[in-house]
Amino acid sequence: MNAATSFQIGDLTIGGGKLFLIAGPCVIESEDHALKMAESIAGVARALHLPYIFKASYDKANRTSLSSFRGLGITEGLRILRLVAESVKVPVLTDVHEAADVPRAAEAADILQVPAFLCRQTDLLLAVGHSGRAVNVKKGQFVSPWDMRHAVEKVRSTGNQRIFLTERGSSFGYNNLVVDMRSLPVMRRFAPVVFDATHSVQLPSAGADGQSVSGGQPEFIPVLARAAVAAGADGVFLEVHDNPAQAKSDGPNALDLLHLRELLQELLAVRQAISSGEPSA
Repeated sequence: MNAATSFQIGDLTIGGGKLFLIAGPCVIESEDHALKMAESIAGVARALHLPYIFKASYDKANRTSLSSFRGLGITEGLRILRLVAESVKVPVLTDVHEAADVPRAAEAADILQVPAFLCRQTDLLLAVGHSGRAVNVKKGQFVSPWDMRHAVEKVRSTGNQRIFLTERGSSFGYNNLVVDMRSLPVMRRFAPVVFDATHSVQLPSAGADGQSVSGGQPEFIPVLARAAVAAGADGVFLEVHDNPAQAKSDGPNALDLLHLRELLQELLAVRQAISSGEPSA
């Protein structure tokens, strides 16, 4: 990784060679739940000396069904995000769907995320760039990894150099995603890269009994995450829930909190093995 592409978010370095974690529930379900998840995940990460960023959405504007739970709304959601940051002492990340929401979101979040479906939306990319916050752009399921340089260029045109990209799988026919690990080194030419191990096992709009909700294959989270770390991912993104069966969004592809420590230990072991095999400078 070119050292010029690394940057700081508080004490955390993005792209500096040390693996980091982005994790939390898909959507903010309540203040108590968000705090509980942040404290639990942060406790695991700190015990493993793994830098950690809390992630949750105040509004999921891209749910499949009109009746799906979207969140608590921007006012309450951003209040809770700021509370998490101040109480748990971790950076917080949330996604924004409209340029008009960026100024308010930037007051609460340390990192603004552009959802995969919106990764080509120029006005949104410029807005998050101008916010002064760090920016995570998720690669759309319909976009090639080499075309993500355009998203990076749009954000950097605002003078904001604190940008990273996230891989979350590519559309493979209907109701399925596939991950091409070659995308990680390709996108690392433009910016630090994170691998989203939970959305990558999602089965979009493929819920049980023909329901218009997404299914998932969480049993494949560990193998994909290990492969991504071995392929050089700078960070790992995990949607984590203490009861995935009852999660209000993306439960079928979430990682159960009970399995988090074991998975992170495996990922750190992979990173250590890769690092020990690299030639010394």
